[in-house]
Amino acid sequence: MANPVTTTVDTKVPGSAPEPAPPKVRARRVGWAGTPYLFLTPFAVLFLGFVLVPAVYGIYISLRDYSFTLPNQPFVGFQNYIDLFTPGSRDFDNFWQSMAASGLFTLISVPFLIACPLGIALLLNKAFPGRTFFRAVFFAPYVLGVAVVGVLFRFLLDPTIGMVNFYLHKLGIDTVIPWTTQLPWAWISLVAMTVWWTLGFNAIIYLAGLQDIDPTLYEAGRVDGASKWQQFRFITMPGLRPVILFVLTVTILASANMFGQAYLVTQGAPDNATRTALMYIAQTGLAEYRQGMAAAMSYVLALVLVAISIINFRLFRSKEES
Repeated sequence: MANPVTTTVDTKVPGSAPEPAPPKVRARRVGWAGTPYLFLTPFAVLFLGFVLVPAVYGIYISLRDYSFTLPNQPFVGFQNYIDLFTPGSRDFDNFWQSMAASGLFTLISVPFLIACPLGIALLLNKAFPGRTFFRAVFFAPYVLGVAVVGVLFRFLLDPTIGMVNFYLHKLGIDTVIPWTTQLPWAWISLVAMTVWWTLGFNAIIYLAGLQDIDPTLYEAGRVDGASKWQQFRFITMPGLRPVILFVLTVTILASANMFGQAYLVTQGAPDNATRTALMYIAQTGLAEYRQGMAAAMSYVLALVLVAISIINFRLFRSKEES
C-alpha cells in the first residue's frame, strides 16, 4: 500500500497584514551588578597602598627637609631639586657621579642582555633531545634572589680567597685579578654576574615571540632561496620587533635601577666608582636620615627613565613607519 502524501496548505490570505514577530526574550542578568568591581578590589587596594599613595607621599617628602628622626619637617619647596642641579652643593657631585655609574652599567650590560638571550632563544627554539631540560637550566638562575646571587659571586670573585682566582692560579695564571676592588674588573664582574643571573628571563620572552612567528614564512623563504641570515633579517627580526621593544625597555629600566649586585659584591669600590644611583639614594635616606633629599633624587631618576622610555618607543615607532 502506498504511503499517503501529506501536503501543507497555506492559509494566509493574500493582502493581509504580516504576522507579528515573536517577542524577544531578554537574557536575565544573574548576580550582582558590582561583581566585576569586586574582583578588581584586591588589585585596587594593593595599587593604592603600595604605588599611588607612596608616590604622592614621596612628592610631599621631597618638598620638605624631611627626617623621621626629627619632630619637625620644615617645608623647603623645590630647594632639594635645586640643590641637585647646583654645582658645588652637598649632593651635586655625588649624585651625578652615581647617575653616571648607573648609566655606564646600563650602557655596558644592555647589549649583552639583548643579544645573548636572543642567540640562546634561537638555539632553544630548534627541536633537539633535551630541549626542555636546557630551557630550565638557562632560566633557573633567574629564580634566585639578588641576595643569594650577590653573596655567591662575592665569594667566587674575592681577590684573595675567591674560587675564580684559585682556579686561574691552577691554570698557571699567577696574577691576582682584583675582580671587586679595581677598575675595569669591578664593572666586568658586575656585568657578568647580571648577565648570568637575568639572561634566562629575556631568553624565555624571546622564545615565546619566536613561537608566534608563522612557520610558513620560513618555508616560503626557503622556497625563494633565502639564506639563514636573510631569513633571520627579513622574517625573524620583523616578527620579534614588539618583543625586542619590550625586552629592551624592561632591561634598560632594570639596569638603571641596579642596586643589589653592586651593594653586595663591590660595595661601591673603588672610590665609589661603582656606587649606583639607587645606592646613593639609599645611603642618603637611610644612613644619613635625609629622606627629603633622597625622595627628590628618586623623582629625578624616575623622570630620566621615563624620558629614555619615551625616546625608545618613538625610535621603534619611527622604524616601523619607515
